[in-house]
Amino acid sequence: MPADPSPLHAAAASAERPAHAQPGSAEALWALLLRQAHGAPPASSGEALDWQPDAGWALRGAWADAARALFALFKPLLDIQARTGGWVVGQLGQSLDGCVATRTGESRFINGPENIVHLHRLRALSEVVLLGAGSVAADNPLLTTRKVPGPNPTRVLLDPRAGLAERVASAQVFVDRSAPTLWLCDARWRSQAEARAGAGRVLAVPGLLRDDDGTPDAARAVAALRSRGLRRIFVEGGGVTVSRFLAQGCLDRLHLSVAPLLVGNGRPGLRFDGPARLADCARPAHRVHPMGVDQLWDLDLRG
Repeated sequence: MPADPSPLHAAAASAERPAHAQPGSAEALWALLLRQAHGAPPASSGEALDWQPDAGWALRGAWADAARALFALFKPLLDIQARTGGWVVGQLGQSLDGCVATRTGESRFINGPENIVHLHRLRALSEVVLLGAGSVAADNPLLTTRKVPGPNPTRVLLDPRAGLAERVASAQVFVDRSAPTLWLCDARWRSQAEARAGAGRVLAVPGLLRDDDGTPDAARAVAALRSRGLRRIFVEGGGVTVSRFLAQGCLDRLHLSVAPLLVGNGRPGLRFDGPARLADCARPAHRVHPMGVDQLWDLDLRG
């Protein structure tokens, strides 16, 4: 028997419809969120957000349940932006037993279609969608917002040793011109990267490598992007990259989408050195949002 549709399920189902938004609808609310994130004024005085110093943004007016659910999901990011000017949010989709892929690497699709729409919405609200080199090589993603209304972010490929050099001629993120692409590498590999992709598509950062094992310094990556005015950063994957940003304290929030699926001996999502005692493990403040048959956990990593 299919699950009862949640408000976010209803919002996702309407995401690809023509943009004739009815007042108070999820489509109208999404347009409002886009304008707020990208610094544009409201389209009219009838749909607005009120800023409350203690509680952050509040939604004013009459809105459908799907619209209010959508606002509740993205309100924490808008609050962070209002207070700090930007955010770094990570995302992983996983099974109940914590896998992001089978043992052979198959990962499409662990989560349902509502989560795909959610990914595209996060891209549309952000200025950067960042992906590790391993995920670019494995999945050859496009990283655009084709599922929802909204602008394409800058695609940033975190590749400290410029290991994607042989894929510049074939990877969609390099070939497709619908959105800008930045190849983020350590300055020691600047010349090789620029020879392959051109100087305008390479962001070479001194000291991006923490050590000779190739581990990137997430804080230096964030600082380099923000030095270019890119402050809203979405770390989309994969599991190794999101884990590194989490372990190095560089995420404001983590969206963890859990599907009712058991994979078994698959590839784990979050991997980092944790404490030996449960009493010392992090227990972040969180909210849970139904998303079709999945559950999206929004974890506050700054609380």
